[in-house]
Amino acid sequence: MKMTDSTILKHQSRLLARWCRGALLALPVLAVQVALTQVASDAGYQAAGVAQAQEEKKAAERETRRTPALRNKVYEQLSEAQTFIEAKQYEEAIKVLRRMEEAGGKKALNSYELANLYNLYAFVYYSQEDYPNALRAYENVIKQPDIPLAMEINTRYTVAQLYFVMEDWQRGIDALQDWFKVADSPSAQAYVLLGQGYYQLKDYDKSLENTLIAVNLYRDKGKVPKEQWYSLLRFLYFEKNQIDKTIETLEEMIVYYPKKQYWVQLSHMYGEAREEGKQLAAMDTAYVQDFLDKDREQITMAYLYLNAEVPYKAAKVLDSGLKNESVEASSKTLEILGNAWRQAQELDKSIPVMEEAAAKAETGELYCRLGSVYLDKEEFRKSVDANRKGLERGKVKRPDQCQLVKGMAHFNLSQYDSARKAFRAAAKDKRSKEYADQWLKYMANEIKRQQELEKDIDVASLDLRG
Repeated sequence: MKMTDSTILKHQSRLLARWCRGALLALPVLAVQVALTQVASDAGYQAAGVAQAQEEKKAAERETRRTPALRNKVYEQLSEAQTFIEAKQYEEAIKVLRRMEEAGGKKALNSYELANLYNLYAFVYYSQEDYPNALRAYENVIKQPDIPLAMEINTRYTVAQLYFVMEDWQRGIDALQDWFKVADSPSAQAYVLLGQGYYQLKDYDKSLENTLIAVNLYRDKGKVPKEQWYSLLRFLYFEKNQIDKTIETLEEMIVYYPKKQYWVQLSHMYGEAREEGKQLAAMDTAYVQDFLDKDREQITMAYLYLNAEVPYKAAKVLDSGLKNESVEASSKTLEILGNAWRQAQELDKSIPVMEEAAAKAETGELYCRLGSVYLDKEEFRKSVDANRKGLERGKVKRPDQCQLVKGMAHFNLSQYDSARKAFRAAAKDKRSKEYADQWLKYMANEIKRQQELEKDIDVASLDLRG
């Protein structure tokens, strides 16, 4: 399973920024004595309204704050601005907010009213992707004294998320750590967000620590951890070379998210752990579900079958892929298929494939191998032709062996001069010299035997005539 930091980090940062943007894009809700916060429940903090009132009740147990009232006149103006926001008329919304500031100056608004004002400013800026101004507006919310503690807590979380949107990972982590200090019962989403931040900084130990907390919080509640969390956990274990934990995570993932990539990755990890049986089983499971639609994946499947000494299935995988054109008919692929058919004792199927593979190859290696197949089938003329083509094309790993096979084919055709030349050429390589010399000696004896036999026949023929 090849995972490069550059590819993974780029992809993960895009996902993380997109997730934070989606979480932040919920419109603030106006309510008297309830903070205006742009939050979403699945982003790890509470939405405005009843949920926030519950949070304020919890916060009140820790700290008592006298929050100024949100006056009706101010509420009506904030409502007017929000109506423009809902219609995406952001310039009009900004005019209303600025008019509120200019009417009597900021001092004319109490701290709670200012907090709501800045909160709407922040949402408008964020909606226009003006993240720096949105961030400043949220920080102005936090600066206001005597706002509800729940409003401060929620806004601190929003600030942390916004730093992640801006891919300012360290500040996002710092802001999130500040939020953890004041938050009651932080959610799993908050821990995984912190884990993702550390991941972006390549602090894999802290990333793993926080991601595990998130996953275990879900497990303890009988909930299924999110797919992205599993993916991060799997990567972190792999990066720390904890193969057993990587496998354990993938095995859990395929129960809830039985996707192609996880079956393939699990197969690769079983290979890393030298569990070849499980490696084959995982890949085969992906194959029977028609997940393996890529050229390389089907070739890998074929190799696994060959390694398990199941050549017929290897051949069937590649043959099917070639027929439906999901596998490219390259020389290398055809070579694998030809060898698979040959190992499966299907020579009639092997030879045509090997011929096509040899014709497409840039070297003569496959022609020489094909020559051996022809020799085994006692098709000596084809063997001579294939070996000749191989030697002419060149770049053969063992031309001496090619010459040996060619010599044997010539010998069986009684083409002794050609056989002698081939064996002598093979003998130039010390690796084949002994075997080539044995053939030359054997051929000389055989020629002598045949000559003597012919003499005996001639003598017998003369006696019969006499």
